[in-house]
Amino acid sequence: MTGPDRRLNVALLGTKFMGRAHAHAWRTAGRFFDLPTEPGLRIVAGRDAEATRAFADRWGWEQATTRWRAAACHPEVDLVDVATPNDRHAEQAIAALEAGKHVACEKPLAGTLDDARAMRDAARRAKGDTFVWYSYRRVPAVALAHQLVRAGWVGRLYHVRAAYLQGWGGPETPLLWRFRRGVAGSGALGDLSAHIVDMARFITGEEIVEVSGSIVETFIKQRPLTDDPGRTGRSTVDDAVLFLARFAGGAVASFESTRLATGVKNANRIEIHGDRGALRFDFEHMNELQVFTADDPPPLQGWRTIQVTHEDHPWTGSWWPDGHGLGYEHTFVNQVADIVTAVSGGTPVVPLPDFEDAYQTQRVLEAAVVSARERGAVRLSQIR
Repeated sequence: MTGPDRRLNVALLGTKFMGRAHAHAWRTAGRFFDLPTEPGLRIVAGRDAEATRAFADRWGWEQATTRWRAAACHPEVDLVDVATPNDRHAEQAIAALEAGKHVACEKPLAGTLDDARAMRDAARRAKGDTFVWYSYRRVPAVALAHQLVRAGWVGRLYHVRAAYLQGWGGPETPLLWRFRRGVAGSGALGDLSAHIVDMARFITGEEIVEVSGSIVETFIKQRPLTDDPGRTGRSTVDDAVLFLARFAGGAVASFESTRLATGVKNANRIEIHGDRGALRFDFEHMNELQVFTADDPPPLQGWRTIQVTHEDHPWTGSWWPDGHGLGYEHTFVNQVADIVTAVSGGTPVVPLPDFEDAYQTQRVLEAAVVSARERGAVRLSQIR
């Protein structure tokens, strides 16, 4: 580590929703986990000088700046955390990698496949490690599902059903950056489908080899302008995406994402069926994993709910007594603990996604777009 006190000094780029989640995680991880190296909150960069200084004071960052490149290339910084909108990821992450830093980047890896490929290639050339904030991997129930599938608990995989449903994107929702293709790259596809594709790949340990039957739909074509009351602007991203897929081992899958599921808050769901058992998870019940095993005698067969809060479950031994559940913010703290462990030469609790890994998810998202446009099946071998 380069810091004078041998910390893992961090530069955070971005101070909004994800910036707050990441700042909380960097500040909190060392208080609950016995880390090999202490994270140092060295510098934070944002667009507005006054707001960034206030952010630094609130979360304990030593320095604030409006110059992201100065933060990313700061000589005392070891790791750069990119928590900016999608169109900034490539430029900022590549600059940090070329400066010799470790880089942790928000998901999706980038707004476009070309940018994601450039980031992957830069990571291949760089000395630093890379990480992507697919934080749902750090939900204890999801990590347990990953471990159970790896142990052969569900047997041969048959079906994967994944859906990420939110309801906040109705016609009254203004034209935020998430509805602008030039900034976000896509809508529900990159914002939500990215999570469930990564989660499906992570839990099953298999790659998707074909996408078909894709539908990409924009229902709300005009949205209120935030800076010009009474006027609207054009939404240039999708509101909903549905597609089918096939895994390398032969399992079939369905994926659905929308920000127009009226009545739903944040239902990130996955269900997996094999010849020996099945698993299902819903983030709205994030401390639970439902399991079924065909090994039980028929009179006793049925779904049972595992409350994933025991000290033997992933990460939970570092938190509260058994039965005291975790929340959304804990997934980021768990990821920071694993990032610090990995950078220090240790082994994370479950695999962390790097730029190479996240690029594979980006290829699936691109295949869904191509399938919808061409109204046909797309082999992942066509998407490079």
